[in-house]
Amino acid sequence: MIIEVFFLLLPAALGNMVLSIFKKFRFFNTPVDFGSSFRGKRVFGDNKTWKGLVVGTLVAVLVVYLERMMGVFPGYEEYGFVVLGLVLGLGSLLGDLVESFVKRQFGRAPGTSWMPWDQIDWILGSLLLLSLLEPVGIGYWMYGILIYGALHIVTNLIGYYCGVNKGKF
Repeated sequence: MIIEVFFLLLPAALGNMVLSIFKKFRFFNTPVDFGSSFRGKRVFGDNKTWKGLVVGTLVAVLVVYLERMMGVFPGYEEYGFVVLGLVLGLGSLLGDLVESFVKRQFGRAPGTSWMPWDQIDWILGSLLLLSLLEPVGIGYWMYGILIYGALHIVTNLIGYYCGVNKGKF
C-alpha cells in the first residue's frame, strides 16, 4: 500500500512542487485573490497566483498520464487521466490555498513556515477532492501524510543546504 499511495499522490506532489521552478516567469502572475482582503487581511496573498493553479494542475495531469503509460498509477481505471490529474492537481493547490487563507487570518506572513500544515495541506486537499469520486480509505490518508510529510521535510532540508530554500522547513 505504501508504493500505491506514493504513486497516487505523486502527481499532486509534483504539481505542488514544480511552481518554484516557474517563479521567474511573469505570465499569469495575478494573485488568485486579486488583492482582496477578508477582515482586513489578504485572502491568500501575492504568492498564490493563477499561474500556480494553471501550471500545477497541468503538471498533475501530465504526471497521471505518464504514470498510466508506465503502468504505475494505482486503480481508478474508470476515470481518465485528465479527470484524475485535475482532481489531484486542483485538490493539492486548493488545500494549499485553504492553508494560506488560515495563515493570513492568523497574521502569519507569506512564505513563513507553519508546521505541520505546510507539509500536509496539499495531501489533505488532494485526498479530499479525490474522495468526491470514490471513498478514500484511512490508510491512504495515514500513509500519504507519513510518506510525503517526511519527504517534504527532507527535500526542504536539501533545498536549504543547496541555497534554494530560505528556511529549513
